Amino acid sequence: MKKRFYITTAIDYVNAVPHIGHALEKIQADVLARYHRKLGEDTFYLTGSDENSLKNVQAAKEEGISTQELVDRNSKIFENLGQALNLSFDQFIRTTEKSHVKGAQDLWRACQKDIYKKEYKGLYCIDCELFFKENELENGLCPEHKTKPELVKEENYFFRLSRHQEELEELVESDKLKISPQSRKNETLSFIKSGLEDFSVSRSAERGDGWGVPVPGDKDQIIYVWFDALSNYITALGYGSDKLDKYEKYWPANLHCIGKGILRFHAIYWPAMLLSAGLSLPKKIFVHGYLTLDGEKISKSLGNVIDPFELVKEYGIDPVRYYLLREFSSTADGDFSIKRFKERYNADLANGLGNLVSRVLTLTGKIKIVDKEGELTKKIGPVRKKYQEALDQIKFNEALESVWQLIGFCDEYIEKNKPWELVRNDQKKAGEILSELLTSLKEFSLLLEPFLPDTAEKIRLQLKDNKKGESLFPRL
Repeated sequence: MKKRFYITTAIDYVNAVPHIGHALEKIQADVLARYHRKLGEDTFYLTGSDENSLKNVQAAKEEGISTQELVDRNSKIFENLGQALNLSFDQFIRTTEKSHVKGAQDLWRACQKDIYKKEYKGLYCIDCELFFKENELENGLCPEHKTKPELVKEENYFFRLSRHQEELEELVESDKLKISPQSRKNETLSFIKSGLEDFSVSRSAERGDGWGVPVPGDKDQIIYVWFDALSNYITALGYGSDKLDKYEKYWPANLHCIGKGILRFHAIYWPAMLLSAGLSLPKKIFVHGYLTLDGEKISKSLGNVIDPFELVKEYGIDPVRYYLLREFSSTADGDFSIKRFKERYNADLANGLGNLVSRVLTLTGKIKIVDKEGELTKKIGPVRKKYQEALDQIKFNEALESVWQLIGFCDEYIEKNKPWELVRNDQKKAGEILSELLTSLKEFSLLLEPFLPDTAEKIRLQLKDNKKGESLFPRL
């Protein structure tokens, strides 16, 4: 049987259109999905839209349209991001789908022994959809969105998170639930050890304008958006229906790919819910950093967004994918810059990969190929090993760095041997050099396929025709 790999991204609020931060996470997950497919694994890549948020209700009111109209329109834009970025996801789930609503309610029922009702008063950030303690705020503001939480007092259902403290601590500490990078594991353990408190899993239907997934058996309460949203990872596979083939095949997830701002929900709340329901836990949670602009997180609520559709339209899909994967560490914040984007494009893509492919394929019309494995070919194995190790550790920039190291070897090899001069007095030697260079180009097409799928295909086609095609990356 084929090895299976199930990867998910966070599902996005659709109160506004996507920005470049959404693109980063989706592209990272896409690279891993494509990589595992190349390894021959039965891979399932899930993404989608989180449509039951209070933010969506508020955004619809501001526009003077129904919440349903807003989520229908904006979720389609998020889904279209897949084509704009050449994403290979297998399913795009919407949390307003009837199958998801039923599955979320079934998960609620499965957790019933840990759910109780009580009155509560707390500081609530609508952007986070999260209650904060006063000591968690920064100067009285939400640390994530820099907004002042509102004081909310109502009767809600709560989940007995405290009951699962010891088990969660053991799971995280032992890496049975692996959290990467280590700093995020430490952050999770610190939060658990500080003492877990029960958390709200519903809100009043009145405060939510009746929008969301109803609590089973209580028409006056709506399931809290995070309880509902997290369940998408299993409802997408058929949980809550009589069609459990996909669920039995792919769950538990091999990897949840998320941003650092939602770590608590995925590393603490979600595992506790699954433990309560008697379901298997995901194997690993990968936490990436944020894109920033002038040091501030790029976000809809802060208003400093960069449109990924426009970026792709102006510069192309693969250059955008390359910049986001190569410029930044997978797990640290990175400051987005158009100036730096253009520098990276010209240096690495136009003058680097594009120029090398053009030089080698120009030679194919002048030199007869003589099959040979020599000093350049011997460098491919170690580069491939470094590339695989980097991807297995989810270090996209290091995997690409190894590919560009091989490009550097090729450039040095050409300058050292000058095959265009050898044609006159040693055609056999020139043919051997060309053979090694063509072998390297073929390797580039394989290594780059998960990262730059269009470019990899263009290189393959040019190699097949054995002639230079249009420039891969015209200089900016």
